[in-house]
This record gives sequence, structure tokens and C-alpha cells, in this order.
Amino acid sequence: MRLRVLSGVAAIGLLVSPCVGYGQIAVSANDGKQVLDDGEQVVPAKPLPDTVSLIDLGASPPKLLGSVTAPTSVIGPPASVAVAPDESIALVTAARKLSPAGPGGQGADDQVSVIALKDGPPRVIATLQAGQGASGVSISPDGKLALVANRAEGTVSIFSISGQTVRPAGSVVIGDAKSAPAEPVFFDGGKRALVSRDGDHKISVLRIDGTTVTVEARTLAPGLRPYQIDTVGPRRFAVVGNIGGGGKDVDTVSLIDLVSEAFPRVVDVVSVGLTPEGLKMSPDGRFVAVNVNNGSNASHTSPRYAKDGLVQVWRIDEPGKLVKVAEAKTGGWGQGIVWSKDGKTLLVQCMVEQRLDVFGFDGKRLKAKGAIAMPAGPAAIRTAEP
Repeated sequence: MRLRVLSGVAAIGLLVSPCVGYGQIAVSANDGKQVLDDGEQVVPAKPLPDTVSLIDLGASPPKLLGSVTAPTSVIGPPASVAVAPDESIALVTAARKLSPAGPGGQGADDQVSVIALKDGPPRVIATLQAGQGASGVSISPDGKLALVANRAEGTVSIFSISGQTVRPAGSVVIGDAKSAPAEPVFFDGGKRALVSRDGDHKISVLRIDGTTVTVEARTLAPGLRPYQIDTVGPRRFAVVGNIGGGGKDVDTVSLIDLVSEAFPRVVDVVSVGLTPEGLKMSPDGRFVAVNVNNGSNASHTSPRYAKDGLVQVWRIDEPGKLVKVAEAKTGGWGQGIVWSKDGKTLLVQCMVEQRLDVFGFDGKRLKAKGAIAMPAGPAAIRTAEP
């Protein structure tokens, strides 16, 4: 098989001064060991280092501040990074690592890197272990707890947080290994969490009391292979992208009502195209941005192939409807997406081009506003969440 080697930008290192004073920090986890070769995900002949990059989202235009080497992976939902509410630390997971058995292979990983974002350049200050296939990670609204979904073993790992100190606090079984828990998100003031399970098409609900986490027996059924899941701002609703079409059949996004009844329920499902890899609610909870692969990760000979991905914005209408308001072309094999605090700027990750596309949004239209080159394929991105 021919292996395509994609070039990176600039040398990797601790390139920025302290983050204090920036308006808003976005943290991008970049996978240097996985590229597309005519629709196949392969290890390049000369892998680049995995990195974590800081972007000043408060600047106009947003700008790359610098990068530090840390393991991560494009395998799993584009939520393998979480930022503490005070922007003091980021947690970055690594679902996969290069196989020591020989070139071209990968195996499950369990690493969680703790990255300091203040009081100096960004730096890895601790490396912890979660479970095999450590993927989606979220930090509670009070910044005291983190949950990591372990896709290769059917568990969620629990970590306590005190300042910049992160400690393991146990784990909870979500299902068997084939349930593939993908991402946790907190709601109900941090007292509960949702966990998407793309292996068996369910969403679990967790109850949280300090570092004690229990699993509700009842589950939600949002669609085929629920993957990235999100709720922010007022946490009235959550959204989840369902990727069960496998790049062949049209996929969906589901809207989940979190507050009208005692138990969350799916209230709307809309068609968005081929593979809604990443999605993100706006800080005020009014809109949902979706990064749709649109066949850009397919073979060039496939009838479903498209050069460009799509970024879409949907409005959440009461009492619980998704209404499409804008769409624009973006780069290929799209991953994560984030909003600025004021809801007027979007950063969209494009693995093929190894860049972040910048879009302006005025409530009705998307406008392309340039791009930011990244040191490797941008695979996950988050900001501190309201």
C-alpha cells in the first residue's frame, strides 16, 4: 500500500509565553501518526509527533500560540481534550499508540496527559492511566471531577481535580467491551452525566456524588452509533451525532431534552449527511455547529466521495426542534469544532489539510475567514465550557 506523508508546520516545542491575558483559549489535540490514503486510515512512513496546540480564540483573527508534544489519537470522537473552567489545565487522552511490533501498526492506549496552561508556557505536568482506548473526556462545571470514556473496555474512568493536581478515583462499568463508550458530558449541575455508546447504539446516564459514580439501568436510544455528544450553557438540551451510516448512508443528529422530565429523552432527530464527526453547542445553548465529513474521507473512486466537508449550523427551537440555518464548505475528514465566547466565531478541524478553518457566524450565515495551519492532523478540540 502506498503511504502518503503529509508535511507539518513549524518546529514543535514550548513556543508561547504564559497564557494569562488572552481572551479565550482553544486547545487542539493533533494526531501525527494517522493520515488518509485514498480513503484508508494509515500510519505514514514518517509519523509526525502527536501534539497539543493552544489557539487564542479571543484574537481577531484567531492565532496559534504554540504547541507541546503529547500523545493523542484521531480514533474516537473529537473530544479527547477537555479544558478546566478556569483554563488552568487541559486533559488530553490517547486512545491509540504506535505498535512496538513493527511499522504501520497501532494498538490501544490508556494515557491521560495533564497540561498546565498558566504560569508559564504550556507543559505536560503529569501522565496518568485511564482504561484501554481512552477517548472522550470531560471536566465537571465546578472543575473538581473528570470522566474519561474507555472505548476498548466498556468503562468510564474517574479523576478528582484540585487546582493542577489530578488523581485517579476509580472507574465504573458502562457495558461490555463492545459497548464502546465514546464520550461523557456533565449536566444537572454536575450531578449527572450522559455517556454515548457507539458500539451498541445507546446513551447511559450516570449519577454523581463527589467521586462516587453509579450507572442508571435505563438508557436512551438516539440513533445508530451515537458518537460525539455535547451540552453547554444553560444545559437545557444535549445533542449527539449518530454515525451508523458508515460513510454510505445518511446520518443524523439527535436532540435530547434534559429538564422537562426526570429522565432525559430524545425529542428530535434530523438528517445531516454523511458522518457528523464533530458537533458543538454555542455557549448560549441556542445553536449547534456540526462538522460533517460529507464523503471527504472516502476513496476517490467512491460514488460518495466529495473533496470538501461541510460545516452546518442548526438552531434549537422550543419546545425541542432542530432547524437548519446555515451551511458552508470546509476541509476534508473534519473532526472537532468550537465556538468563541460571543458565538460569532467557529474553529473547524480539518485532518486532510492539517488546518483549522475559521468561520464567522452572524446568526443567519457562515462566512469563511481564513485558516490556521497546524503541526499535525487536528483530531480534537475544546475550550473551557460555560
